[in-house]
Amino acid sequence: MISHGWLVPASLSRHGVVPSVLAFSLIAISGSIAARAAAVDLKPPSGRLITSAAIVCNPFTHKIYAVNEGAGSVTVINATTGARHSVEVGREPIAIALNRATNRIYVVNDGSASVSVIDGARDTVIATITTSRLPYTLAVDEAANKIYVTHTYAGAVTAIDGTTNSAQELKVGDADGVITDARVHTVFLMTYEDPNLRILDGVTGAVTRVAVGPHTWGMAFDEATSTLFLAHTATGEVVALDEKTHAVSAIPVGKIPCAVAINPVTRRLYAVNYGDETLSVIDLQTRKVIAIVPVGRNPQGVTIDSRANRIYVANLHGNSVTVIDGEKDTMLGTRDAGKNPYAVTVDEASGHVYAANYSAPWVTSVLVAR
Repeated sequence: MISHGWLVPASLSRHGVVPSVLAFSLIAISGSIAARAAAVDLKPPSGRLITSAAIVCNPFTHKIYAVNEGAGSVTVINATTGARHSVEVGREPIAIALNRATNRIYVVNDGSASVSVIDGARDTVIATITTSRLPYTLAVDEAANKIYVTHTYAGAVTAIDGTTNSAQELKVGDADGVITDARVHTVFLMTYEDPNLRILDGVTGAVTRVAVGPHTWGMAFDEATSTLFLAHTATGEVVALDEKTHAVSAIPVGKIPCAVAINPVTRRLYAVNYGDETLSVIDLQTRKVIAIVPVGRNPQGVTIDSRANRIYVANLHGNSVTVIDGEKDTMLGTRDAGKNPYAVTVDEASGHVYAANYSAPWVTSVLVAR
């Protein structure tokens, strides 16, 4: 399950816009949104482009892959043995995705406008695919063996054939976030400023637009109900979109929700609220908030261990990961992470949690005993 967190709209950070002293992340955002969060008083340091798709776990091989943006490499960690090494990729890698069916890992290199393909059996780069300028993030349709790469200011999405590594530009507009439903080859494309979500048919190329409101960011897809959930940063809601009917509804949560994740076993949806530093727990049957759990300073990323029923939240300015008991909806504790952790993943077999950081060490192992 892919989830995208609050990580500065690429279309704004490309300009280097710094309209006020308020910031939600490591790079300044637009004044219109900053005005909605006057309680957040952080001077934005100059920084790089980041995305919550910076770290991923292969549940079959128990390997962790994390981008090292400033080093031009990917860290590979064996969650079972703890062994780790680095794989050189392109310049400024910022996003990573996994095709579990082929054991291929795809890395977006923002600085070199390319995608590196890593063979997960050997952990070596086997191909480098040139893309349009300013690639940002990506998602995989495992059933079709296609990879979709978003761009800002390119007016297109790149579709990569996982068998041939050939790339095709799809003129469907800019996009910040992307997620797929591989069962029907549907691609959801979100742009922060655009109030319309674009739904791309991966077979026909047809695009449908559905109004969900502007300033959405984090996304998670629930296969059980064919529903896409989006964090609506401006209104403090999670928007639910029915994939089949395109009906839209809203669930009130906390202030500046930025990332969402689903536990398919317990049927719970979790929304990270950056502005009031909480986690909203939503019952997917009633679609109502049933608990609010405090977390660390300026939470940014979230992941689920469905086997242990644990939730892990990366606290961007707390340099920590909060551990939450999914049964009791209570905070179990906080573990140290690296500098500014903004994305997090877990190997459910071992229970080991890993955070992607803004600077070296680029990935931190957060060992959690069950």
